[in-house]
Amino acid sequence: MPPGPEENAAGGRRLITGVARGLYFLALLYLFFFSIELMSEAFKMAGRGFAEQLVATASDPLAGLIIGVLATSVIQSSSTTTTIVVGLVASGALTIPVAIPIVMGANIGTTVTNTIVSMGHVTRSHEFGRAFAASTVHDFFNILAAFTILPLEVLFHPVERMARQLEHLFEGVGGMSLASPLKALVRPPADLITEALPHVLPLLVLALVILFLALSQMMKVMRGAVLDRLEGLFSRVLFRNDAASFSLGLITTAAVQSSSATTSLIVPLAGTGMLTLRQIYPYTLGANVGTTVTAILASLATGSAAAVTIALAHLSFNLLGIAIYYPLKALPIWLAGKAGTLAGRSKGNSALMIAAYIALYTIPIIYVLTR
Repeated sequence: MPPGPEENAAGGRRLITGVARGLYFLALLYLFFFSIELMSEAFKMAGRGFAEQLVATASDPLAGLIIGVLATSVIQSSSTTTTIVVGLVASGALTIPVAIPIVMGANIGTTVTNTIVSMGHVTRSHEFGRAFAASTVHDFFNILAAFTILPLEVLFHPVERMARQLEHLFEGVGGMSLASPLKALVRPPADLITEALPHVLPLLVLALVILFLALSQMMKVMRGAVLDRLEGLFSRVLFRNDAASFSLGLITTAAVQSSSATTSLIVPLAGTGMLTLRQIYPYTLGANVGTTVTAILASLATGSAAAVTIALAHLSFNLLGIAIYYPLKALPIWLAGKAGTLAGRSKGNSALMIAAYIALYTIPIIYVLTR
C-alpha cells in the first residue's frame, strides 16, 4: 500500500528535523573552529614576540628541545614556531644542529589545544577519560619520538642527513603559498573580534566560552540520532583502516594548515565513543606530517638552502618517528589509554591528571627561566 497522508506528513517532518539538525551541527562545528582560531590569536598576541626571543636563545640540543616545547605551548602552532626557526636559520641567527631540536619540541608543544578541548567532557568522568586518552595519544607519540630521536640526532644526525637529501629535490624551486579554506572562513570574524578586544585575557576567556558552549551543544546533537549515522560514516569510511585514517589526517591538516584544529576535532568524537584510540592514532600521525607543509612553503620563499633544510627536518623527524612508533604503536596507545583510564575514574582523578599535564609544561618553563 502507498503511504497515507499521515505517514507522508511524518516523513516530511522527519526530513525537515534531520536537515535542521544537520545545519545546526554545521553551525556548531563552525563555532568550534572559530573558537580555536580565536584562542590561537590570543596565544599569539600573548607570546609571539616572546617565542621569537626564546627561540633565538637556544644554545644546545636539550635547551633547543625544551624551548621548542615552550615556544609552541605559548603560541599553539608548531607551523608558526617552525616558520620562526626557518627565518632565524635563513638569517644565520641559528645553526641547523641547534634548530632541529627546536622543531622536535614544537611537535610536543602544539598538542595543548587538544587537552583543552578534552576538558569540555570533564563533568562526565567516563567521557573525559576517553577524550583525555584521545588528546594525549598525540602527546605520547611526540614525546616518545623526540626522546628516542634526539640522542640519535646528537650522535649521528639522521634527521639532518635526511633533510639535506630531501633539500636537493627542491633546488631551484621558488616560493609558493597554499590557501587554507578553513582560515578563509574563520579568520575574518576572528580578526574583527581581535581588533575590537585587543587584550589577551578577555579574548582568551571569550574563546574558551565559545569553545565549551559549541562543544557541549555538539555533544547533545551527537548523542542523538545523528551519532548512529555518523558512526557508520566514520567507522566504515573515513577511519576504516590505518591508511585511510593517516591519509585523512595528512590531507585535512595540509589543507587547513592547523594540526591543532584537525586533531582537536576528533577529541569529542572519541569522548562519545564514536572513535577508538587505535583509529585515532594513525590520524594524528598524518596530521603531524600535514602540518609541515606551511613551513616548507615558507622556507622555499627565503631562497636559503639552510632554511629549506630546517623545514624539511620537521618532515624528516615526523617520518622517522612514524617509522619507529607506528610498528610500536601499542606503546603510545597503551600509555594514552592508561592516562585516560586514570583520568576517568573520578573527578578527583580528573583534576590530578590535569595537574600532571600542566606540570609537564611548567617544568620546562622553570628549567628555561633558571638556566
